[in-house]
Amino acid sequence: MAFAQNNAFEPFAKKVWLSSPTMHGEELEYMTDAYRKNWMSTVGENINEAERSIAKIVGVKYAVALSSGTAALHLAMKLAGIKRGVRVFCTDMTFSATVNPVIYEGGEPIFIDTERDTWNMDPVALERAFEIYPEVKHIVVANLYGTPAKLNELRVVAKKHGAKIIEDAAESLGATYKGKQTGAFGDVGIISFNGNKIITGSSGGMLLADDIEQANKARKWSTQSREDAAWYQHEEVGYNYRMSNVIAGVVRGQLPHLNEHIAQKKAIYERYKNGFKDLPVTMNPYDESNSEPNFWLSCLLIDEKAMCKHVRSDNQACYIKESGKSCPTEILETLAKYNAEGRPIWKPMHMQPIFRMNGFITRDGNGRGRTNAYIQGSYANVGQDIFNRGLCLPSDNKMTEEEQNKIIAIVRACFE
Repeated sequence: MAFAQNNAFEPFAKKVWLSSPTMHGEELEYMTDAYRKNWMSTVGENINEAERSIAKIVGVKYAVALSSGTAALHLAMKLAGIKRGVRVFCTDMTFSATVNPVIYEGGEPIFIDTERDTWNMDPVALERAFEIYPEVKHIVVANLYGTPAKLNELRVVAKKHGAKIIEDAAESLGATYKGKQTGAFGDVGIISFNGNKIITGSSGGMLLADDIEQANKARKWSTQSREDAAWYQHEEVGYNYRMSNVIAGVVRGQLPHLNEHIAQKKAIYERYKNGFKDLPVTMNPYDESNSEPNFWLSCLLIDEKAMCKHVRSDNQACYIKESGKSCPTEILETLAKYNAEGRPIWKPMHMQPIFRMNGFITRDGNGRGRTNAYIQGSYANVGQDIFNRGLCLPSDNKMTEEEQNKIIAIVRACFE
């Protein structure tokens, strides 16, 4: 596979990551406190304080600390009553963890195409989906790369059809839409503290709710559904999903730095935007009048006319170098050559082999059968087009300005 032939750069001596944990010291203090007090399991002060702090930050009444964001999504599906054969409308361009919990409970994901303003679920396509599947009563909405979806518009459509929203805010902790924190827009919400998130516990997640019964059910299910008895009494299936007090110590130590991390991520986004202003590219968009992302990942979209010839199979990609043009594969391979980590845009779920038989709805209706077709020079669906032309840039908030300037220069060289 071809590489850009520009040899003017030396590889980074230390790898520049996509997004790695940024630790501050308080995390170790809380972890050490758990160790000294011997509260190493799934109860303790760190869990209580992490739940209290997250509920306050997001603006919900209850937060339930769990082992991962995926665990939180799974319990959200149980709370929603998803069962075998129940159809659920899901964000299409997202990580598979958004969708897999629907399958855990036997549900059938129906994927809703993306809109270009925020790269999230398209409210117009969602309305069209209800015309085709009027029986659907649940919607899973993700806020991609830390950017809020058009949450009010989606809620209007959901309310019109009597459907409930599960908000996957795994990537968007600290982001706001019309002044309200993401994670608080759904009937149930979730966040993630995976190692690459803007706030990390190394792992972990939380389920967010305003209903005490929902919070208590999730908490019970997460500890193997043990009943209130002196012995181990079980009347329903449970899970080992509770967050440990040690992991909660990391989260607790991270949370005071949330706004600091967001400011650092935003500065990275703005430097990229300024550094690429005369290239045929754009940055991942957001609704500046209504939302403030947390800028978790900075992403690049190459103009269609500036794309070199580029093709992907299920697990390989190749391209032909063209003067003045580039493609995601060339840029990502070139960054890797210089010891910097980028990533392709999430491959839409409707394109995944495992979901090839699931419904997929665009604003024009059923999108199946034309996912590879071009319409007036662009893909028939938005998500596939963004996947084809987009990539995630190194967005680590420990990256120095000098390192970022070098990455900008490397990317610019790909268009020479």
